[in-house]
Amino acid sequence: MPATPTLVVTRHHVLLLIILGSMVIATAMGLRHGFGLFMAPMSNDFGWGREVFAFALALQNLIWGLTQPFTGALADRFGAARVIVICGALYALGLVMMGLSGSALSMTLSAGVLIGLGLSGTTFSVILGAVGRAVAPEKRSMAMGIVSAAGSFGQFAMLPGTLGLLEWLGWSAALLAMGCMAALMVPLGAMLRDKPMAHQAGDLSLKAALNEAAGQRGFWMLCLGFFVCGFQVVFIAVHLPSYLFDNGLAIQVGSTVLALVGLFNIFGTYLAGWLGGHFSKPHLLSWLYLIRGGVIAAFVFLPLSPISAYLFGIAIGLLWLSTVPLTNGIVASVFGVRHLSMLGGIVFLFHQLGSFMGVWMGGYLYDLTGHYDLVWQIAILLSVIAAALHWFISEAPLQRPVIQVVSQ
Repeated sequence: MPATPTLVVTRHHVLLLIILGSMVIATAMGLRHGFGLFMAPMSNDFGWGREVFAFALALQNLIWGLTQPFTGALADRFGAARVIVICGALYALGLVMMGLSGSALSMTLSAGVLIGLGLSGTTFSVILGAVGRAVAPEKRSMAMGIVSAAGSFGQFAMLPGTLGLLEWLGWSAALLAMGCMAALMVPLGAMLRDKPMAHQAGDLSLKAALNEAAGQRGFWMLCLGFFVCGFQVVFIAVHLPSYLFDNGLAIQVGSTVLALVGLFNIFGTYLAGWLGGHFSKPHLLSWLYLIRGGVIAAFVFLPLSPISAYLFGIAIGLLWLSTVPLTNGIVASVFGVRHLSMLGGIVFLFHQLGSFMGVWMGGYLYDLTGHYDLVWQIAILLSVIAAALHWFISEAPLQRPVIQVVSQ
Protein backbone atom coordinates (compact mmCIF):
# COMPACT_ATOMS: atom_id res chain seq x y z
CA MET A 1 0.00 0.00 0.00
CA PRO A 2 2.74 2.56 0.70
CA ALA A 3 3.76 2.43 -2.97
CA THR A 4 0.51 4.06 -4.09
CA PRO A 5 1.16 7.59 -2.76
CA THR A 6 4.64 7.57 -4.28
CA LEU A 7 3.16 6.67 -7.65
CA VAL A 8 0.63 9.50 -7.43
CA VAL A 9 3.33 11.99 -6.47
CA THR A 10 5.46 10.81 -9.36
CA ARG A 11 2.62 11.23 -11.83
CA HIS A 12 1.84 14.68 -10.49
CA HIS A 13 5.52 15.61 -10.69
CA VAL A 14 5.73 14.52 -14.32
CA LEU A 15 2.51 16.37 -15.19
CA LEU A 16 3.75 19.55 -13.50
CA LEU A 17 7.09 19.21 -15.27
CA ILE A 18 5.35 18.94 -18.65
CA ILE A 19 3.06 21.92 -17.90
CA LEU A 20 5.82 24.24 -16.68
CA GLY A 21 8.21 23.15 -19.43
CA SER A 22 5.47 23.77 -21.99
CA MET A 23 4.84 27.28 -20.62
CA VAL A 24 8.54 28.16 -20.76
CA ILE A 25 9.02 26.86 -24.28
CA ALA A 26 5.79 28.52 -25.47
CA THR A 27 7.04 31.87 -24.16
CA ALA A 28 10.56 31.52 -25.58
CA MET A 29 9.47 30.30 -29.01
CA GLY A 30 6.45 32.60 -29.19
CA LEU A 31 8.51 35.74 -28.62
CA ARG A 32 11.20 34.59 -31.04
CA HIS A 33 8.68 33.80 -33.79
CA GLY A 34 7.83 37.48 -34.25
CA PHE A 35 11.35 38.82 -34.72
CA GLY A 36 10.94 38.91 -38.50
CA LEU A 37 8.22 41.56 -38.13
CA PHE A 38 10.84 44.00 -36.79
CA MET A 39 13.18 43.73 -39.80
CA ALA A 40 11.52 46.34 -42.01
CA PRO A 41 10.75 49.03 -39.38
CA MET A 42 14.13 48.84 -37.65
CA SER A 43 16.09 48.69 -40.90
CA ASN A 44 14.13 51.64 -42.30
CA ASP A 45 14.54 53.78 -39.17
CA PHE A 46 18.30 53.25 -39.01
CA GLY A 47 18.94 53.18 -42.76
CA TRP A 48 20.36 49.66 -42.65
CA GLY A 49 20.32 47.14 -45.45
CA ARG A 50 18.56 43.94 -44.52
CA GLU A 51 21.88 42.20 -43.97
CA VAL A 52 22.48 44.08 -40.67
CA PHE A 53 19.26 42.85 -39.05
CA ALA A 54 19.64 39.44 -40.68
CA PHE A 55 23.20 39.09 -39.37
CA ALA A 56 22.10 39.86 -35.80
CA LEU A 57 19.45 37.14 -35.95
CA ALA A 58 21.86 34.80 -37.71
CA LEU A 59 24.35 35.35 -34.87
CA GLN A 60 21.52 34.73 -32.39
CA ASN A 61 20.92 31.32 -33.91
CA LEU A 62 24.64 30.58 -34.02
CA ILE A 63 25.16 31.53 -30.35
CA TRP A 64 22.07 29.52 -29.45
CA GLY A 65 23.51 26.48 -31.19
CA LEU A 66 27.11 26.83 -30.00
CA THR A 67 26.11 27.15 -26.35
CA GLN A 68 23.36 24.51 -26.48
CA PRO A 69 25.63 21.52 -25.74
CA PHE A 70 27.01 23.34 -22.69
CA THR A 71 23.64 24.42 -21.30
CA GLY A 72 22.43 20.89 -22.03
CA ALA A 73 25.35 19.37 -20.11
CA LEU A 74 24.67 21.74 -17.20
CA ALA A 75 21.00 20.70 -17.21
CA ASP A 76 22.01 17.02 -17.24
CA ARG A 77 24.33 17.64 -14.30
CA PHE A 78 22.42 20.12 -12.13
CA GLY A 79 18.85 20.00 -13.43
CA ALA A 80 17.01 22.17 -15.95
CA ALA A 81 15.51 24.61 -13.43
CA ARG A 82 18.72 26.54 -12.72
CA VAL A 83 19.57 26.76 -16.40
CA ILE A 84 16.10 28.07 -17.29
CA VAL A 85 16.21 30.76 -14.57
CA ILE A 86 19.58 32.14 -15.71
CA CYS A 87 18.86 31.95 -19.43
CA GLY A 88 15.35 33.36 -19.01
CA ALA A 89 16.88 36.44 -17.37
CA LEU A 90 19.38 36.80 -20.24
CA TYR A 91 16.55 36.51 -22.77
CA ALA A 92 14.58 39.30 -21.06
CA LEU A 93 17.66 41.52 -20.83
CA GLY A 94 18.41 40.97 -24.51
CA LEU A 95 14.91 42.08 -25.56
CA VAL A 96 15.12 45.21 -23.41
CA MET A 97 18.54 46.12 -24.85
CA MET A 98 17.29 45.38 -28.37
CA GLY A 99 14.45 47.85 -27.78
CA LEU A 100 16.97 50.48 -26.67
CA SER A 101 19.55 49.76 -29.38
CA GLY A 102 20.65 52.62 -31.59
CA SER A 103 23.42 51.05 -33.66
CA ALA A 104 24.31 47.90 -35.54
CA LEU A 105 26.70 46.94 -32.72
CA SER A 106 24.10 47.21 -29.95
CA MET A 107 21.63 45.34 -32.15
CA THR A 108 24.14 42.55 -32.64
CA LEU A 109 25.00 42.28 -28.94
CA SER A 110 21.37 42.31 -27.77
CA ALA A 111 19.46 40.41 -30.45
CA GLY A 112 22.45 38.28 -31.35
CA VAL A 113 24.44 37.43 -28.23
CA LEU A 114 22.12 37.89 -25.24
CA ILE A 115 18.96 36.47 -26.77
CA GLY A 116 20.99 33.65 -28.32
CA LEU A 117 22.31 32.73 -24.87
CA GLY A 118 18.80 32.99 -23.45
CA LEU A 119 17.31 30.69 -26.06
CA SER A 120 19.94 28.02 -25.41
CA GLY A 121 18.55 27.37 -21.94
CA THR A 122 14.81 27.92 -22.43
CA THR A 123 14.02 25.78 -25.45
CA PHE A 124 14.07 22.26 -26.79
CA SER A 125 17.25 20.50 -25.72
CA VAL A 126 17.11 21.52 -22.05
CA ILE A 127 13.35 21.07 -21.59
CA LEU A 128 12.96 17.95 -23.72
CA GLY A 129 15.92 16.46 -21.88
CA ALA A 130 14.16 17.02 -18.55
CA VAL A 131 10.94 15.51 -19.90
CA GLY A 132 12.78 12.58 -21.48
CA ARG A 133 14.41 11.69 -18.17
CA ALA A 134 11.11 11.82 -16.29
CA VAL A 135 8.82 9.94 -18.69
CA ALA A 136 8.71 6.19 -19.32
CA PRO A 137 10.32 5.13 -22.63
CA GLU A 138 7.04 3.98 -24.20
CA LYS A 139 5.49 7.42 -23.55
CA ARG A 140 8.57 9.51 -24.28
CA SER A 141 7.87 10.31 -27.94
CA MET A 142 4.32 11.46 -27.14
CA ALA A 143 5.46 13.59 -24.18
CA MET A 144 8.12 15.24 -26.32
CA GLY A 145 5.47 15.87 -28.98
CA ILE A 146 3.22 17.59 -26.43
CA VAL A 147 5.98 19.90 -25.18
CA SER A 148 7.15 20.65 -28.72
CA ALA A 149 3.56 21.44 -29.68
CA ALA A 150 3.49 23.96 -26.83
CA GLY A 151 6.28 25.83 -28.59
CA SER A 152 4.12 25.90 -31.69
CA PHE A 153 1.14 27.14 -29.68
CA GLY A 154 3.30 29.97 -28.37
CA GLN A 155 4.18 30.94 -31.92
CA PHE A 156 0.51 31.02 -32.89
CA ALA A 157 -0.83 32.72 -29.76
CA MET A 158 1.86 35.38 -29.30
CA LEU A 159 2.42 36.49 -32.89
CA PRO A 160 -0.80 38.55 -33.17
CA GLY A 161 0.10 40.18 -29.86
CA THR A 162 3.57 41.00 -31.14
CA LEU A 163 2.10 42.59 -34.27
CA GLY A 164 -0.41 44.51 -32.14
CA LEU A 165 2.34 45.85 -29.89
CA LEU A 166 4.41 46.82 -32.93
CA GLU A 167 1.54 48.74 -34.53
CA TRP A 168 0.38 50.32 -31.25
CA LEU A 169 3.66 51.20 -29.55
CA GLY A 170 6.28 51.15 -32.28
CA TRP A 171 9.20 48.76 -32.45
CA SER A 172 11.16 50.08 -29.44
CA ALA A 173 8.39 50.03 -26.84
CA ALA A 174 7.08 46.76 -28.26
CA LEU A 175 10.43 45.10 -27.59
CA LEU A 176 10.49 46.48 -24.03
CA ALA A 177 7.05 44.98 -23.42
CA MET A 178 8.25 41.67 -24.84
CA GLY A 179 11.19 41.79 -22.44
CA CYS A 180 8.73 41.97 -19.54
CA MET A 181 6.94 38.90 -20.91
CA ALA A 182 10.23 37.03 -21.25
CA ALA A 183 10.97 37.72 -17.58
CA LEU A 184 8.06 35.42 -16.67
CA MET A 185 10.27 32.47 -17.62
CA VAL A 186 12.38 33.08 -14.49
CA PRO A 187 9.68 32.18 -11.91
CA LEU A 188 8.34 29.42 -14.18
CA GLY A 189 11.81 27.89 -14.35
CA ALA A 190 12.26 28.20 -10.59
CA MET A 191 9.11 26.11 -10.06
CA LEU A 192 10.27 23.40 -12.46
CA ARG A 193 11.59 20.80 -10.04
CA ASP A 194 13.29 18.33 -12.32
CA LYS A 195 15.98 16.08 -10.94
CA PRO A 196 19.16 15.10 -12.78
CA MET A 197 19.55 11.35 -13.02
CA ALA A 198 21.54 9.71 -10.25
CA HIS A 199 24.71 8.07 -11.47
CA GLN A 200 24.32 4.32 -11.82
CA ALA A 201 26.79 1.51 -12.38
CA GLY A 202 27.48 1.15 -16.07
CA ASP A 203 26.59 4.78 -16.91
CA LEU A 204 28.94 6.39 -19.39
CA SER A 205 30.94 9.41 -18.34
CA LEU A 206 30.42 12.63 -20.27
CA LYS A 207 33.62 12.08 -22.25
CA ALA A 208 32.73 8.46 -23.00
CA ALA A 209 29.24 9.49 -24.15
CA LEU A 210 30.74 12.08 -26.50
CA ASN A 211 33.21 9.56 -27.92
CA GLU A 212 30.45 6.99 -28.37
CA ALA A 213 28.22 9.42 -30.27
CA ALA A 214 31.12 10.70 -32.38
CA GLY A 215 31.82 7.13 -33.52
CA GLN A 216 28.29 6.59 -34.86
CA ARG A 217 27.71 7.47 -38.51
CA GLY A 218 23.98 7.78 -37.89
CA PHE A 219 24.58 10.50 -35.30
CA TRP A 220 26.35 12.69 -37.85
CA MET A 221 23.70 12.01 -40.48
CA LEU A 222 21.07 13.13 -37.96
CA CYS A 223 23.10 16.29 -37.32
CA LEU A 224 23.34 17.07 -41.04
CA GLY A 225 19.63 16.51 -41.48
CA PHE A 226 18.84 18.91 -38.64
CA PHE A 227 21.10 21.49 -40.33
CA VAL A 228 18.62 21.46 -43.21
CA CYS A 229 15.69 21.96 -40.85
CA GLY A 230 17.34 25.01 -39.31
CA PHE A 231 18.21 26.52 -42.68
CA GLN A 232 14.64 26.25 -43.90
CA VAL A 233 12.53 27.23 -40.91
CA VAL A 234 14.56 30.24 -39.76
CA PHE A 235 14.94 31.61 -43.29
CA ILE A 236 11.17 31.38 -43.67
CA ALA A 237 10.40 32.79 -40.21
CA VAL A 238 12.64 35.84 -40.65
CA HIS A 239 12.36 36.62 -44.37
CA LEU A 240 8.86 35.47 -45.33
CA PRO A 241 7.06 38.67 -44.20
CA SER A 242 9.49 40.79 -46.24
CA TYR A 243 9.25 38.40 -49.21
CA LEU A 244 5.47 38.73 -49.26
CA PHE A 245 5.64 42.50 -48.80
CA ASP A 246 8.13 42.79 -51.69
CA ASN A 247 5.62 40.97 -53.87
CA GLY A 248 2.81 43.41 -53.13
CA LEU A 249 1.08 41.72 -50.19
CA ALA A 250 0.25 43.63 -46.99
CA ILE A 251 2.43 43.16 -43.92
CA GLN A 252 -0.63 41.74 -42.15
CA VAL A 253 -0.58 38.85 -44.63
CA GLY A 254 2.94 37.95 -43.49
CA SER A 255 2.00 38.01 -39.81
CA THR A 256 -1.10 35.93 -40.53
CA VAL A 257 0.97 33.35 -42.41
CA LEU A 258 3.40 33.05 -39.50
CA ALA A 259 0.46 32.70 -37.12
CA LEU A 260 -0.94 29.90 -39.30
CA VAL A 261 2.47 28.22 -39.19
CA GLY A 262 2.33 28.25 -35.40
CA LEU A 263 -1.30 27.10 -35.25
CA PHE A 264 -0.97 24.14 -37.59
CA ASN A 265 2.39 23.14 -36.18
CA ILE A 266 0.58 22.40 -32.91
CA PHE A 267 -1.22 19.58 -34.70
CA GLY A 268 1.78 18.61 -36.82
CA THR A 269 4.16 18.32 -33.89
CA TYR A 270 1.68 16.40 -31.73
CA LEU A 271 0.98 14.05 -34.65
CA ALA A 272 4.71 13.56 -35.25
CA GLY A 273 5.18 12.60 -31.60
CA TRP A 274 2.35 10.07 -31.82
CA LEU A 275 3.59 8.63 -35.13
CA GLY A 276 7.11 8.37 -33.69
CA GLY A 277 5.80 5.98 -31.07
CA HIS A 278 4.34 3.65 -33.73
CA PHE A 279 6.54 3.91 -36.83
CA SER A 280 10.20 4.32 -37.80
CA LYS A 281 11.31 7.80 -36.75
CA PRO A 282 14.08 8.06 -39.38
CA HIS A 283 11.69 7.10 -42.19
CA LEU A 284 9.09 9.56 -40.90
CA LEU A 285 11.75 12.28 -41.05
CA SER A 286 12.64 11.33 -44.62
CA TRP A 287 9.04 11.73 -45.73
CA LEU A 288 8.68 14.93 -43.75
CA TYR A 289 11.65 16.60 -45.44
CA LEU A 290 10.58 15.40 -48.87
CA ILE A 291 7.06 16.76 -48.45
CA ARG A 292 8.46 20.02 -47.06
CA GLY A 293 10.53 20.45 -50.21
CA GLY A 294 7.45 19.88 -52.35
CA VAL A 295 5.46 22.46 -50.37
CA ILE A 296 8.22 25.07 -50.76
CA ALA A 297 8.49 24.37 -54.50
CA ALA A 298 4.74 24.77 -54.99
CA PHE A 299 4.74 28.04 -53.06
CA VAL A 300 7.64 29.53 -55.01
CA PHE A 301 6.76 28.42 -58.53
CA LEU A 302 2.97 28.87 -58.48
CA PRO A 303 1.35 32.33 -58.70
CA LEU A 304 1.50 34.22 -55.40
CA SER A 305 -1.64 35.58 -53.73
CA PRO A 306 -2.92 35.98 -50.16
CA ILE A 307 -4.74 32.64 -50.52
CA SER A 308 -1.62 30.80 -51.72
CA ALA A 309 0.38 32.40 -48.90
CA TYR A 310 -2.17 31.23 -46.31
CA LEU A 311 -2.19 27.72 -47.78
CA PHE A 312 1.60 27.70 -47.59
CA GLY A 313 1.44 28.72 -43.93
CA ILE A 314 -0.95 25.84 -43.19
CA ALA A 315 1.09 23.24 -45.09
CA ILE A 316 4.53 24.28 -43.87
CA GLY A 317 3.12 24.65 -40.36
CA LEU A 318 2.14 20.98 -40.28
CA LEU A 319 5.80 20.17 -41.04
CA TRP A 320 7.50 23.01 -39.13
CA LEU A 321 8.78 21.65 -35.81
CA SER A 322 7.56 18.12 -36.38
CA THR A 323 11.24 17.24 -36.76
CA VAL A 324 11.97 18.04 -33.11
CA PRO A 325 10.27 15.18 -31.20
CA LEU A 326 11.36 12.70 -33.87
CA THR A 327 15.00 13.84 -33.86
CA ASN A 328 15.27 13.97 -30.06
CA GLY A 329 13.43 10.66 -29.89
CA ILE A 330 16.09 9.04 -32.06
CA VAL A 331 18.86 10.40 -29.82
CA ALA A 332 17.08 9.03 -26.73
CA SER A 333 16.41 5.65 -28.38
CA VAL A 334 19.98 5.16 -29.56
CA PHE A 335 22.02 6.62 -26.69
CA GLY A 336 19.65 6.60 -23.70
CA VAL A 337 18.62 9.56 -21.56
CA ARG A 338 21.59 9.96 -19.19
CA HIS A 339 23.21 12.63 -21.40
CA LEU A 340 20.14 13.45 -23.51
CA SER A 341 20.25 17.24 -23.10
CA MET A 342 23.93 17.38 -24.02
CA LEU A 343 23.74 15.03 -27.02
CA GLY A 344 20.50 16.64 -28.14
CA GLY A 345 22.27 19.97 -27.80
CA ILE A 346 25.01 18.86 -30.18
CA VAL A 347 22.44 17.82 -32.76
CA PHE A 348 20.68 21.14 -32.21
CA LEU A 349 23.98 22.96 -32.78
CA PHE A 350 23.84 21.78 -36.38
CA HIS A 351 20.24 22.99 -36.59
CA GLN A 352 21.45 26.42 -35.53
CA LEU A 353 24.38 26.37 -37.95
CA GLY A 354 21.77 25.84 -40.63
CA SER A 355 19.68 28.64 -39.11
CA PHE A 356 22.67 30.99 -39.26
CA MET A 357 23.24 30.18 -42.91
CA GLY A 358 19.56 30.46 -43.82
CA VAL A 359 18.85 33.80 -42.19
CA TRP A 360 22.18 35.43 -43.08
CA MET A 361 22.26 34.09 -46.64
CA GLY A 362 18.71 35.32 -47.14
CA GLY A 363 19.71 38.88 -46.24
CA TYR A 364 23.04 38.74 -48.09
CA LEU A 365 21.64 37.37 -51.34
CA TYR A 366 18.69 39.74 -51.18
CA ASP A 367 21.00 42.76 -50.89
CA LEU A 368 23.14 41.29 -53.69
CA THR A 369 20.40 40.32 -56.16
CA GLY A 370 17.26 42.13 -55.01
CA HIS A 371 15.28 38.90 -54.57
CA TYR A 372 15.12 35.62 -52.63
CA ASP A 373 14.85 33.20 -55.57
CA LEU A 374 18.22 31.48 -55.12
CA VAL A 375 17.66 30.87 -51.39
CA TRP A 376 14.29 29.23 -52.06
CA GLN A 377 15.94 26.94 -54.61
CA ILE A 378 18.68 25.98 -52.14
CA ALA A 379 16.00 25.16 -49.54
CA ILE A 380 14.27 22.80 -51.99
CA LEU A 381 17.52 21.01 -52.86
CA LEU A 382 18.40 20.59 -49.18
CA SER A 383 15.05 18.88 -48.57
CA VAL A 384 15.98 16.12 -50.99
CA ILE A 385 19.40 15.69 -49.38
CA ALA A 386 17.91 15.50 -45.87
CA ALA A 387 15.33 12.93 -46.97
CA ALA A 388 18.09 10.70 -48.31
CA LEU A 389 20.23 11.06 -45.17
CA HIS A 390 17.50 10.08 -42.72
CA TRP A 391 16.40 7.00 -44.64
CA PHE A 392 19.62 5.19 -43.68
CA ILE A 393 19.66 6.08 -39.96
CA SER A 394 19.00 3.32 -37.42
CA GLU A 395 17.16 4.07 -34.17
CA ALA A 396 18.07 0.75 -32.51
CA PRO A 397 19.66 1.19 -29.06
CA LEU A 398 23.42 0.81 -29.00
CA GLN A 399 24.61 -2.49 -27.56
CA ARG A 400 27.07 -1.74 -24.79
CA PRO A 401 29.20 -4.35 -23.01
CA VAL A 402 27.69 -5.42 -19.70
CA ILE A 403 29.98 -4.73 -16.75
CA GLN A 404 29.70 -7.40 -14.11
CA VAL A 405 30.95 -6.94 -10.57
CA VAL A 406 32.40 -10.13 -9.17
CA SER A 407 32.48 -10.37 -5.39
CA GLN A 408 35.54 -11.90 -3.78
